[in-house]
Amino acid sequence: MASTSQWTSKQNKIFEKALAVYDKDTPSRWENVARAVGGKTAEEVKRHYQVLEEDIKQIESGLLCYSYISIE
Repeated sequence: MASTSQWTSKQNKIFEKALAVYDKDTPSRWENVARAVGGKTAEEVKRHYQVLEEDIKQIESGLLCYSYISIE
């Protein structure tokens, strides 16, 4: 089931940085990422990651059109 909570651009940036710090071999990875992001549970950040992975797979396979929009 998809999370209904909204993610701000700031939370997404922190999420991406936290993924680089807490790699797949880090114990309690999702708890650490959730703590870094703030306002999200470990389950929410894990699901957010899974959705991101699926989007990347679809983009790479040509099933999903992607256009880059800078928010800065």
